Amino acid sequence: MTVDSVTIALVGSGGAGVMTAGQMLLDAAAHVGWYGLMSRSSGPQIRGGEAAAFVRLSPRPVAGPGDRFDLIVAFDWQNVERFAAELPLSERSVIVTDPSQGAVPAVLAASGARQIELPIKEWAASVTGGRVNMVGLGAIAAVVGLPQQGIAAVVDRALGKKGAAAVQASLAAAEAGARAAAGWNLGLELTAPQESGTGPRWNISGNEAAAFGALKAGVRFCAAYPITPATEILEWLAPNLARTGGTLVQAEDELASINMCIGASYGGVPSITATAGPGLSLMIEALGLAVASETPVVVVDVMRGGPSTGIPTKSEQSDLNIAVYGLHGDAPHLVVAPNSIADCLTATQWAVHLAEALQTPCIVLSDQAMGQSRAVVDKPAAIPHRAERLLATDLTEGFRRYAVTDSGVSPTAVPGMPGGEHTADGLEHAENALPSSQAADHHKQLDKRLRKLTGHDYGALWADVEGEGEVAVLTWGSATGPAREAAARLRAGGTPVRLVSLRLLSPIDPARVAAALDGVTRVLVVEQTHGAQFHKYLRAHLDLPGQVTVLSRPGPLPIRAHEVQASLASLI
Repeated sequence: MTVDSVTIALVGSGGAGVMTAGQMLLDAAAHVGWYGLMSRSSGPQIRGGEAAAFVRLSPRPVAGPGDRFDLIVAFDWQNVERFAAELPLSERSVIVTDPSQGAVPAVLAASGARQIELPIKEWAASVTGGRVNMVGLGAIAAVVGLPQQGIAAVVDRALGKKGAAAVQASLAAAEAGARAAAGWNLGLELTAPQESGTGPRWNISGNEAAAFGALKAGVRFCAAYPITPATEILEWLAPNLARTGGTLVQAEDELASINMCIGASYGGVPSITATAGPGLSLMIEALGLAVASETPVVVVDVMRGGPSTGIPTKSEQSDLNIAVYGLHGDAPHLVVAPNSIADCLTATQWAVHLAEALQTPCIVLSDQAMGQSRAVVDKPAAIPHRAERLLATDLTEGFRRYAVTDSGVSPTAVPGMPGGEHTADGLEHAENALPSSQAADHHKQLDKRLRKLTGHDYGALWADVEGEGEVAVLTWGSATGPAREAAARLRAGGTPVRLVSLRLLSPIDPARVAAALDGVTRVLVVEQTHGAQFHKYLRAHLDLPGQVTVLSRPGPLPIRAHEVQASLASLI
């Protein structure tokens, strides 16, 4: 018998190599044809404390964490209590422990999980240059049925530059681990990978995907200040922007970052910055300037636990309120959200297109659960959206930068266009861009800035709508993966369930949401916040049909598919 999905945790103190082993496990699974997802847990000190790599493997696409961990391999138990709540187990789970590291902590042993001793350090010491993480990797490969050639290919690629001795030592340690686990028969062998022909697959993180989406859309300038968990966007963009003739500037802080981006965009260069909640807070005033001056700019907010410094290394969706409501005054702007790691590419590419087309800032709400996780995914479908700004063609006389148009979008000019000179600041203005405090001018400009967003046709990308039936799960962002899996399980059992995952959060379109929920009598709203921000936002702007139930909790514990499934089942 084989299983369709297996979820594995590699735990140990910082420096034990759990992240490296987890990454190699994911890469090896991809090499032989499986799908997979790797997330991570670490404390705020990043290195030197607790650490864990969470890997889920399957012959089919994986969009969220497993219901529980089937297998835990512990290199040591240092500080594991700090994230034990993130390790749900059952009596069907298996804990592999090195006896030299002491007993399994009571908080995990209480689950009733089966315990197997493996002298990992002893096996590693038996190999010249051997490492404990490679022994653990080999043992996991044997348990799940991962061919050793997959491990060999990944080790050679990862360590080849260190020389043949390093490669051979790691392979020997992995083989030792595989021999030790060969006779365990834990019932965790994965179903064989799907035959090739499903199309090319990518091994990518959400942050890398977002950066690539920005580049594909035409972004050629980025200014940003490093911040967890968004820094990988900058690290990916730095060399790749240079290859396309673009520029990345590491600014002194978030205030400088957003203002540099607005300046570059005013100069005609599509621009982006990446940050997390504390950085977005600092950017709010400048985003108001972008709204008033109708200057496009994109901000990718990779959300983390808050408020304040909060939990930098854990995920949450709690920046929703500041993203949609945070600007002072009536300042309509765009907020979009990817709903998977692969969708980080599509959503960010679309965000750049919308910001440029509608001449306004767009906030992309990603989060740590997507941004810093890696997944083996089918190559995302290409979309044609690129940065396209409406430039004035007739500047012979009387250029009106903020001309009131039917669409609300006014032709613009960039520096260097003869006749296109105009004032662009935060003051309210007349159509000719000159500052004005007249009521009539203020009302006209407020109306046009709102009309260009509410009157735009956002097409099919506004949301993912799947399934049918009288019960619907309504969600967004990284909560979509577990919700989608739960709905699929119920459908497979003969129960129709509808999924609606919003990609366009602001401006929300009540008519489209109503159409997506037509015929629905029971709604489950799923989100990862403490205050049910998404549910309250929905109720502020539209009427949800029938009975409404909310599954809402803050990070760092992820929402899992079985929880969504149970909540949906209670409505049926």
